[in-house]
Amino acid sequence: MRRSFTFLLRPTVRQAAALAACLEDHRTLYNAALEHRRTAYAKAGVSVRYGEQSAELKHIRADDPAGQGRWSFSSQQSTLRRLDKAFRGFFDRVKAARTPGFPRFKGRGWFDTVEWPKDGDGCRWNSQPEHPTATYVRLQGIGHVRVHQHRPVSGRVKTISVKREGSRWFVALSCDDVPAEPLPATGAAAGIDMGVAALVTTSDGGRVAHARHLAATADRLADAQRDLARKKRGSRRRRKQVARLAALHGKVRRQRLDHAHKAANTLVGDYDVIVHEDLRIASMTRSSSGTIETPGRNVAQKSGLNRSILDAGWGVFLTILAHKAESAGRKLIAVNPRNTSRTCARCGHCAKENRVTQADFACAACGHTAHADVNAATNILRAGLALRQAAQAA
Repeated sequence: MRRSFTFLLRPTVRQAAALAACLEDHRTLYNAALEHRRTAYAKAGVSVRYGEQSAELKHIRADDPAGQGRWSFSSQQSTLRRLDKAFRGFFDRVKAARTPGFPRFKGRGWFDTVEWPKDGDGCRWNSQPEHPTATYVRLQGIGHVRVHQHRPVSGRVKTISVKREGSRWFVALSCDDVPAEPLPATGAAAGIDMGVAALVTTSDGGRVAHARHLAATADRLADAQRDLARKKRGSRRRRKQVARLAALHGKVRRQRLDHAHKAANTLVGDYDVIVHEDLRIASMTRSSSGTIETPGRNVAQKSGLNRSILDAGWGVFLTILAHKAESAGRKLIAVNPRNTSRTCARCGHCAKENRVTQADFACAACGHTAHADVNAATNILRAGLALRQAAQAA
């Protein structure tokens, strides 16, 4: 399996300045390559490809030895591949008749990651293995940077990335051949229903609460946003306030991740088979404001629902659950969520009237009553087991 490991870096003041310079030079390279593509097509109708821009790197480095020449050639190639990936995504969206989203220039604060595509090429993980207590990563042009390694790294390190989050720096390792750690079989299966009242409700009645981290920090975020709006653009005080606001958002994100990891660990430890809805979260959280000609309805209510869904972090949770299930040797099944909350788990009668309230389910045909989320989770489990049985028969 391929897995990633993220650790906090402990750079010295000089190394932190070098890391910031590295990010800035890679941002400049990205913007210059984007301008090259735009100008070539606008002036001559020529499409510039990654291979051509990569071939010009050696001349750029030779002309600027104290700038671009300081950094790893491979990391600069990775930045050019990042731009090429953005263009491929743009053309794919055009072909699919979706909103194109042409690649943009990266302003300050919008380019925070540099990748070294191969361990040993401009970078080296655990560069001082003889050190008895500390771990270091060596980065070309920066030196040996100390790493706060809080857990062991397994597998074979493939790529190394450095990311800036506010005033902190992190290193992310992408590793191949990470061994699985299967858990003992429990013989149990469960369907899970995602919600905003509870993050997860299982078919046997278990519930994982929605922690509402964003709502808990909403007042502080609003105050910080108002303070930011009063600061003069380009000023030192505005930069400090931007850092404070980013730190608040970062804390909410880390709390949400922590909650998702704990919830996923509990489910993977309790069940051999876990069935969930195949949700289209991007479509579910799309704005309903509409246009001037055809304005949307219930915009405020839909906005609040979107905020609750995004605060719950369904997408993050399902991604983490999939990774943990694979590592533990559990089976994860995604099913079509259509009518799972309207169908009676006892008799199969499907009607809108069955869902009395957000929490109550009462079948209009057979009179079966249950918690609405438990009823939906039971239907989800039944659909997942049917899919599994059909796949085994095939």
